[in-house]
Amino acid sequence: MIRAALVLCAALCLSAACNRDPPPPPPAVPAPATSGSSSALADDTAELRFPAPRRLVAIGDIHGDLAAARRALRIAGAIDDADKWIGGDLVLVQTGDRIDRGNEDRAVLDLFERLADEAKAAGGTVHALNGNHELMNVAGDFRYVSRPAFEEFAGLGPGIAGSDPNILRFPEPYRPRAAAFAPGGTYARKLAARGVVAIVGDSVFVHGGVSPAHVRHGLGRANREVRAWLEGASGPPPSVVTSDDGLVWTRRYSERPTPKDCADLGEVLDLLGAKRLVVGHTVQKDGITEGCGGKVWRVDVGMSAFYGGKTEVLEIVGSNLRRLGETPK
Repeated sequence: MIRAALVLCAALCLSAACNRDPPPPPPAVPAPATSGSSSALADDTAELRFPAPRRLVAIGDIHGDLAAARRALRIAGAIDDADKWIGGDLVLVQTGDRIDRGNEDRAVLDLFERLADEAKAAGGTVHALNGNHELMNVAGDFRYVSRPAFEEFAGLGPGIAGSDPNILRFPEPYRPRAAAFAPGGTYARKLAARGVVAIVGDSVFVHGGVSPAHVRHGLGRANREVRAWLEGASGPPPSVVTSDDGLVWTRRYSERPTPKDCADLGEVLDLLGAKRLVVGHTVQKDGITEGCGGKVWRVDVGMSAFYGGKTEVLEIVGSNLRRLGETPK
């Protein structure tokens, strides 16, 4: 629940339109359309394609709950009781929203940063994608940040954003986090190393969803535009990322997809040469679900204490998909 002080913070920093959920997107960055040719598509997606691993595990939204993150990672076979990587050549994809709503945002982000290094050294990979809540924080939207999650950042210096008027508009206790997540800030740069879309083998991973319009815009291009913004090198990312039907916000495949939605998803997968889309963002109260004849798998199971859901992950080994998990006691 948002505390009174946080409401004050939002009032100081955000426009009246922030009462909407989701908030209005940042202005789009104009750019010419892509050609749509197969060669152009291959070139655009090359940077976000990774080979099929021996074993692949997908984890959904964590929302600042370190205990939930640990449970999911242990179920995945990624870490031991000391939180050290034991996954070997395991490839792990976390589909975004590691932060907000819970009290341990910084601890969760730092855990995934460390595990990415440990996995690489062991021959594995951690792809921790950016969801709408990561991007909301970079945009200065802290409506879903708890007081303890603000206090986690108290030890950080102001950094390059410390004299930014947009940071100084926040009440003093909130400025270290605001500076850390501002474009070019310490944690924004960490997020810049993470994409919004990844294709691993024949599976496409994203927080919200991918439509034919997103593919025509260019998924690699969208990743680059978000990265440039996070690094402080450009303005906000385009509406194909941040609008209600953007890559990190859309729920068209997660709630009640229509035949048209499933047909569009089939077109996306054909264009990308993939078999399935794996998404987070929309809580599946009874655990991981699939839709559109197995073309979409939804891995946000509300595992954080805020939602009180299951802890469940999706394992992909070749063409075999399996739900692994447990219900918290």
